[in-house]
Amino acid sequence: MSDTPPRQSKPASGPVSGSEGNWFGFTPVDPDAKSGLVRAVFGSVATNYDLMNDLMSGGIHRLWKDTLMAMVAPKPDMTLLDVAGGTGDIAFRFLNGGGGAAVVCDITEAMVRVGRDRAIDRNILSGVHWTVGDAERLPVAPRSVDAYTIAFGLRNVTRIDEAIKEAHRVLKPGGKFYCLEFSHVVLPVLRELYDLYSFQVLPKIGRIVAKDEDSYRYLAESIRRFPPQADLARRIEAAGFASVRVRNLTGGIAAIHSGWRI
Repeated sequence: MSDTPPRQSKPASGPVSGSEGNWFGFTPVDPDAKSGLVRAVFGSVATNYDLMNDLMSGGIHRLWKDTLMAMVAPKPDMTLLDVAGGTGDIAFRFLNGGGGAAVVCDITEAMVRVGRDRAIDRNILSGVHWTVGDAERLPVAPRSVDAYTIAFGLRNVTRIDEAIKEAHRVLKPGGKFYCLEFSHVVLPVLRELYDLYSFQVLPKIGRIVAKDEDSYRYLAESIRRFPPQADLARRIEAAGFASVRVRNLTGGIAAIHSGWRI
C-alpha cells in the first residue's frame, strides 16, 4: 500500500502497556496517523477478508467464534454491540443463536459495506444496525447494551485502554465484555511453527489471494505487538470490569478475555 510506512525487519522489544499507538506492526508511527493506516489495511482487504480468514486459520476462526458466541449465550431480550464487527460474522451468529438486536460498529466503511451486502445475501433485513465508528469514541449511548464483543479488532486500536473504557461506558450494569483476539502462544513447539507460518507463509497467501502482501505482513506483526494474556487481563480490570477471565484457544494462538460490568 502506498501510504504504509517503511517496515523494520525486526520487531522492537516486546509490547509495553499503553504503547500500542506508537506502532503499526513493527514500524514506529505517530499515534495520530495509526487509525488512518488501519483503515487503509482493512479497506484494501475488505472484499477478501472472510476468504483470507479461512485460508489463514484453516477455518479454525469459525470454531473460535462459535466458542465466543456460546459464552455470550444470546437471548431474545439481549442487545449486542459488536465492535470492529466488519463483515458481520459475530452479529449473524448472535441473531442465529436467538439474540435480540445487534449493533455492528467498524472504523472502516468498506468493511461495513461488505457486512451489509452479506446480510442482504442471507436475507437478514432486520435485527442488525450498521454504523461506522471508532472503538475509542463509540457512537453508542451509555449503559445501553447487554453484551459487548470485539473479535480480532482490539489489536488494531490506537489506544487499547480507551477502547476498553468505552466498552465499560456503553454496557449496562451486569453486562458482559468479550474480546476474542489472536494472542501469545503458550506452547513452545507450536510457537516456533506459528512464527514460521506467520512471517513466511501468511504474507505470500495475502499476495496471491488478496493481491496485498503488506497488509497481511502487518496483521502478523500486529499480533506480536498485542499485550500478553495476563497483561490484557490486568488492563481490563483497571477499566472497572470484575471477574475477568482468560480462555486460551488452540494453545494460545487466540484467547477470549471476558469480564462483568458492575
